[in-house]
Amino acid sequence: MTVKYLKELQANSTLPTSGTPVLNTIEGISLDEIASLETIYNNGNHFPTVLKELFFLAGKYCYLLDYGLTDSQAEMQQDVRGWLQIHNRLLIRPFTVIDVYNGPDGFLFVYLDEGIDPIVYSAFLPVTTNESLQWLKSLNVRLSRFISNRLQKVLSGYNPF
Repeated sequence: MTVKYLKELQANSTLPTSGTPVLNTIEGISLDEIASLETIYNNGNHFPTVLKELFFLAGKYCYLLDYGLTDSQAEMQQDVRGWLQIHNRLLIRPFTVIDVYNGPDGFLFVYLDEGIDPIVYSAFLPVTTNESLQWLKSLNVRLSRFISNRLQKVLSGYNPF
């Protein structure tokens, strides 16, 4: 697969270490696995190009994202959908999770119907007593810029999270 939008991530597939045992590489998933995810989570339609590149380059492991305790993208997608059910939350549009945080409390995702480079959204699931708090929030940044911003943090010596 030719990478067009995430060349910066591709060029930084392994980061130099300073003696710390931090995982500093990326590892992608196969085009067959991506196609399987497209079938399950996007009705057989292709994923947005930037998302497909992200999975191809770093769908198994990415030092910029947290995939939780799951063994695969499919497992992470299933887990989050289970969390949504537990918290009586519903996302009607097709979506794919790109990051999980705070255990089963929150995740980052993209809607699959927003073109080549979708916007990143955050979801926070626990019920609060303040119902005015929104459980969904747009981060107002496209996926390619989100990845680039996190990469720049890491390259500057900061934690991407």
